[in-house]
Amino acid sequence: MIELAAPSGPDDYEDLRPGPLWRHAVWVTGFTILAVGLGWATALYRIGPDEYGLPSAAPGSVWPYLAAWTAIGLVAAAALRATAARVPVYAPGRTAAVLTMLGTRLSLGWRPEAPLLAAMAAAALTAAAIWCALALRPGSRRNHSEDVTPGS
Repeated sequence: MIELAAPSGPDDYEDLRPGPLWRHAVWVTGFTILAVGLGWATALYRIGPDEYGLPSAAPGSVWPYLAAWTAIGLVAAAALRATAARVPVYAPGRTAAVLTMLGTRLSLGWRPEAPLLAAMAAAALTAAAIWCALALRPGSRRNHSEDVTPGS
């Protein structure tokens, strides 16, 4: 059971990324745009006319939700990327993309009110913070560096 959850090799961890700031900004922006776009694409059947699928759950514009999840995704991706620049983090891009995509998808299909949207944002950012904290704990750095070493 533990072996299934453990990384199988060095390819499961992204390398440390202590490069220039512009590269980190492009990474964060790219993953956020990708995730918001995927969330929007998967929610399109709820946005279009009734003959294309289910009617939308609530009327209104999608732009405030796209803007909110873009900002939330930028914060989550930046936190994960900053952590990955210091210690190996398991799948920071996938984690940021999944959190942002799911939030976008749920928000566009359901159109929650502001307090519930804030709770969803807090949940996504808390999940990203926990992912970063797991990578930063003292025992994990030693374990990760042994896993990432080539030829081990």
